[in-house]
Amino acid sequence: MELTRTMQIAAAGMAAQGTRLRVVSENLANAESTAQVPGGEPYRRKVVTFRSALDQSLGVETVKVAAVKPAPGDFTRRFDPAHPAAGADGYVLMPNVNPLLEMMDMREAQRSYQANVAVIEAAKAMIGRTLEILQA
Repeated sequence: MELTRTMQIAAAGMAAQGTRLRVVSENLANAESTAQVPGGEPYRRKVVTFRSALDQSLGVETVKVAAVKPAPGDFTRRFDPAHPAAGADGYVLMPNVNPLLEMMDMREAQRSYQANVAVIEAAKAMIGRTLEILQA
């Protein structure tokens, strides 16, 4: 049934966006995580990449998480000579996480997730209405 396939496609989108939300949450939680030793690297922001994947059972393309990878980019430096991870020059490397960017990414993932929920709810309503008509 086409509506069942529609619901499965939307569920794949929800799973992908759920992963994206988890990664964004991890980035935000570690926005101030520095190295524990002098000269060490702090937390590096992660990004999710998606890919299309053929679902053999459905016979359609669905979205899947391709990878969760460290994001390129330079770390910022903060002068804090008392910090345990401060180098000889007194600077501490800070994560390459921009909380504003993460919040925008979170909002986009939330909206995509909600759109997929709406598709599933609409398909369920259509299936329910079809059953009501068939019973009449």
